[in-house]
Amino acid sequence: MKLKLTVDGKLYEVDVEVAEPEQPHPSYVPPAGQARRETSSGPAPPVRSTGEKVADESKVCRSPISGVVVKAPVQVGQQIQVNDILLVLEAMKMETQITAPIAGKIAKINANVGDSVQAKQVLIELE
Repeated sequence: MKLKLTVDGKLYEVDVEVAEPEQPHPSYVPPAGQARRETSSGPAPPVRSTGEKVADESKVCRSPISGVVVKAPVQVGQQIQVNDILLVLEAMKMETQITAPIAGKIAKINANVGDSVQAKQVLIELE
């Protein structure tokens, strides 16, 4: 199969072929004494890093990536507008700005400068 790709304004024509079909990965077998966790067909309910459920998903700001918090220019109680910078994360020497999805007031900040955060972790809760 031939593909045409443009990189930095230059057009490249590339031949692509399918290699051997991927081998299925063996299923995970937990160590003796641990039960295998079954997955449900629906999405898991949102949880905070402490394990408690989040009441209103539209009023939380989650981390899109795993990284380290390098800036936190907001405080609890501060009024914010849509797209205001809430936190800045660093991952692989690249900074990612976490911005406000809605206008509101900062209710809780779950990550401080220097903290490592995981993807999907709740970073900021809004009122």
